Amino acid sequence: MNIYQRKVAVLMGGLSSERDISLKSGNAVLNSLLRSGIDAIGIDLQDNAIQEIIRSDFDVAFIALHGRGGEDGCIQGVLEWLDKPYTGSRVMASAIAMDKFKTKQVWNSIGLSTPRSMIVSTNEDLDDVTERLTFPLMVKPLHEGSSIGISKVFDTKQLTSAFQLADKYDKQIMVEEFVEGQEFTVAIVDDNVLPVIGMKTNNEFYDFDAKYQSKDTVYLIPSGLSEENELKIKALAKEGYDSIGCVGWGRVDIMVDKEGTPWLIEVNTCPGLTERSLVPQAANSIGVSFDQLVLNILSSVVTNLPGNRS
Repeated sequence: MNIYQRKVAVLMGGLSSERDISLKSGNAVLNSLLRSGIDAIGIDLQDNAIQEIIRSDFDVAFIALHGRGGEDGCIQGVLEWLDKPYTGSRVMASAIAMDKFKTKQVWNSIGLSTPRSMIVSTNEDLDDVTERLTFPLMVKPLHEGSSIGISKVFDTKQLTSAFQLADKYDKQIMVEEFVEGQEFTVAIVDDNVLPVIGMKTNNEFYDFDAKYQSKDTVYLIPSGLSEENELKIKALAKEGYDSIGCVGWGRVDIMVDKEGTPWLIEVNTCPGLTERSLVPQAANSIGVSFDQLVLNILSSVVTNLPGNRS
């Protein structure tokens, strides 16, 4: 199968809180594929997503959806029923990675370091938080991305306010001990681990504003780590990625504490794909253009065809 001779549908948009970001990623991917001579179309999935996919004429799906419905195994399952090859992780890995707590359970089960956390669903659960976890804490909607609805809190009053914010996005909320240190991210494309990127922000943490709006956020490539520590973080990221069952491509976020210990935070199975996004930045640092990166992700579909799923 010559993937470059097949008609590609870029799936974008969706109904999650990350819809606008997905449209930016999807259009960037679509324009890139067209520049590379690929027969490609864009499909903005909304209320009638399944019907839209069924009536569209394409051979391969390039998934540029972020968040629930597109990154959690749902659209992957639809495509598998329709025997349509697609980019990125399969159903199970997508579903696990979208659930931050389930991801941590996998990592804890094999001894990979990740901050302590617990799930809360009601205000009454917050009393248990202060008994079991130590401030400062991160409060996160369990199934959201792009740092949407996330807060860093230092006391019980802030914890209550943060819970109320997160509750607007998800009825299950994860509270996690905050790692004091520096945040790094590691992109993986078709089993190749790209250079580590360090992030520095003047905000309390690398939040939505730091990711998409602030002009003060600094991305460090090279990361500023020693060669030994960079290799250690890359190995941890790959182990965390593989343990979830991820394939094709993705990104792993890691915090390194003040003692130099790395902690796995989460896996993104369909991270941002604009030219300013982190995965393209990592690829560019080793001479891989945005257009070539998109083709590399597309070509990884070949090894993820029906019959090779998990």
